[in-house]
Amino acid sequence: MNVDLFDFDLPRERIAERPARPRDAARLLRVGPDHCEDLGIRDLAGLLRPGDVMVFNDTRVIPARLDGQRGTAHVEVTLHLREDDSCWRAFARPARKLRLGDQVSFAADFSAEVVGKNEGGEVSLRFDRGGPALMAALEAHGRLPLPPYIRHGTADATDRADYQTTYARADGAVAAPTAGLHFTDAVLTALDARGIERVAVTLHVGAGTFLPVKVADTDQHHMHQEIGLVTAEAAERINQARARGGRVVAVGTTALRLLESAASPEGRVQPFDGATDIFIVPGYRFRIVDRLMTNFHLPRSTLFMLVSAFAGLGPMRAAYAHAISAGYRFYSYGDACLLDRNDDAAQLPL
Repeated sequence: MNVDLFDFDLPRERIAERPARPRDAARLLRVGPDHCEDLGIRDLAGLLRPGDVMVFNDTRVIPARLDGQRGTAHVEVTLHLREDDSCWRAFARPARKLRLGDQVSFAADFSAEVVGKNEGGEVSLRFDRGGPALMAALEAHGRLPLPPYIRHGTADATDRADYQTTYARADGAVAAPTAGLHFTDAVLTALDARGIERVAVTLHVGAGTFLPVKVADTDQHHMHQEIGLVTAEAAERINQARARGGRVVAVGTTALRLLESAASPEGRVQPFDGATDIFIVPGYRFRIVDRLMTNFHLPRSTLFMLVSAFAGLGPMRAAYAHAISAGYRFYSYGDACLLDRNDDAAQLPL
């Protein structure tokens, strides 16, 4: 499919540099097949039905950007995929300065060895420690890897709290599941009072989510891998809710991608523990998710392709045009939209 179909003009001033305060003061655009409705995050519970199940991604963003030295040369690395307890794939700048076997020092007592190198600036790093000790070292010496379109990726102390969901639990993400940034205790309490079931899954979002689509056709795009976990208990709770007639509402594209990766051909959620590189474009037939809450995404991005597959390219282009003209805030710290699955429109390129 031609990537140009997913392009649109976005004024720079529509990109949010900071989140709404409080979190649940953000706007919510309700998107239907032929109309949009301007609402707020605090209206969310009233848009759902008792018995629906909301699926949240409980991954926690880690300080995955490190400044290091190879000899006298400065190297910046951004971790993006955990390979085992002490080994991570990372994007390095400048990668040409690194060779297999090189030692990169991040602090007097914290270093890693280059054990792999691929095209595109990717390396594999074996750290001198693993598990909780590695996480502690990252907290001490790493920086939060903000998306490049927010203050050129430069995080400050405020971002440490802002760029994390209130329910984050499992260390391992390099980017936040941003639809979840809008949830407060008050919103969660309102969902509970409405009779909405809440289920947690884990997808460790990688830095590859920021990579642009550089090819002309979607068939030529290579999707990045991310590590996900759907426990047997979570899968059963979702399946039981569906059997009772409840709708599955994914909070964010990460939760949706993981649920669709865990789907059986018959449309049941199965336990899942491993990597997924699922790439969803119009033509994909969804098996699990009925509704999607998500932020507003970049032009020509895999995420705008995903929402176009879910709700239809025509409706999404119209919704984004409305959002731009109505002053909605875009991207990670921006506002959100709530989409219904449109099986007919999702199968069409326009």
